[in-house]
Amino acid sequence: MSTFILGRPFPRPSLSLFVALQVLDLLTTMIGLQIGAAEGSVFIGRLIQAGPLAGLLISKIMAVLLAALSLKFRRPRVIVFLNFWSALVVAWNLLMIVLTGLGVHL
Repeated sequence: MSTFILGRPFPRPSLSLFVALQVLDLLTTMIGLQIGAAEGSVFIGRLIQAGPLAGLLISKIMAVLLAALSLKFRRPRVIVFLNFWSALVVAWNLLMIVLTGLGVHL
């Protein structure tokens, strides 16, 4: 049985995409921080005060726990939402890397 939104089937959750996006977010954030970009999230910014890698790993553990809870409670749409959100974050990180490399600071 498919769930439809606005006449189209709802995307299926993808755990492999979730993992790939989490790794890309970690890598692009680390690269951005190393070249001088600022963290855009206040929450993540507070986490990385303990150290960039430690803070980012804590945030990734939280994301994995959220995905695990969504599977346990049979809410696969949460994973779809997390994938869309993570894709936007990775795109934002890449934009910030490019702009920082060009000397533009927002």
